[in-house]
Amino acid sequence: MLNTEKYLKLGPEVREGTALVALESTVISHGLPYPENLVTANALEEVVRSKGATPATIALLDGKIRVGLGPPELKRLATEQNVAKVSRRDLPVVLARKGLGATTVAATMYAASLANIQVFGTGGLGGVHRGATSTFDISADLTELSRTPVIVVCAGAKSILDLALTLEYLETQGVPVIGYKTDELPAFYTSHSGLKLEAWADSAAEIARIARIKWDLGLPGGIVVTVPPPPEADLPPQEIEKAIGRALAAAEQAGVKGKAVTPFLLNAVRLETEGKSLETNVALLKNNVSVAAEIALALLDEGPAEMPEELI
Repeated sequence: MLNTEKYLKLGPEVREGTALVALESTVISHGLPYPENLVTANALEEVVRSKGATPATIALLDGKIRVGLGPPELKRLATEQNVAKVSRRDLPVVLARKGLGATTVAATMYAASLANIQVFGTGGLGGVHRGATSTFDISADLTELSRTPVIVVCAGAKSILDLALTLEYLETQGVPVIGYKTDELPAFYTSHSGLKLEAWADSAAEIARIARIKWDLGLPGGIVVTVPPPPEADLPPQEIEKAIGRALAAAEQAGVKGKAVTPFLLNAVRLETEGKSLETNVALLKNNVSVAAEIALALLDEGPAEMPEELI
């Protein structure tokens, strides 16, 4: 039997709320600069509330997985130095040391499932890195999606990744990738990747129905819902690709490896685009969590999942 309750602490809003939407904390500590990170963290929670759902920002504090943070905790994540970037493998280490940790997509999914939260709104997925055929650099986000039953609403995988290989990996892992009102995979900063999707949905209710059937059938894992960035924030794909090329060259020259690669590249792209990528990042985050809130509300109408008896 799992012994997780002693490591999990729910905030009062989460304990009392319905239609819960998980929000990650890596975007606060490692994704956006201060003070934009704190402003955005508060804005994302307000977007969820404005839809009638309940935000649940997740992080590690004082030996606990905290699901639902207050203003002091959000400010700590936004301002303190040396906040650990926590994926699934890092959870026991950071909890044992009672450190301050910001959760990635993988860790946020796992924590959300512990708290019975089925929907998670974020910016972009991790995925298969460019050059992974020689480096084997593949994000733990993808394997987490194959085993943890959470709907992840995002703007696709981050443009700095190999998007075609990321889609192939998700297919192999049995993870549905559903376009929200689009049949093309968004490429984070831009709605155009040139990659067609096998499935799409025109409403939150349709996505909730697909998820409910998946889990009723006993199929493991989550679902990726990809939402294009808002039209006013959609950047030209040629501009983004050129900026990413220069950012990748800078990362190789600087010898950046491992967990440091993604934040380095995102910051380099921000500089290359003179801040336009940061504006798009914030806009798509708000858009994604708004859709996530609609899906969370639609799931309430679907009712609880029913596990087939032969799989219990």
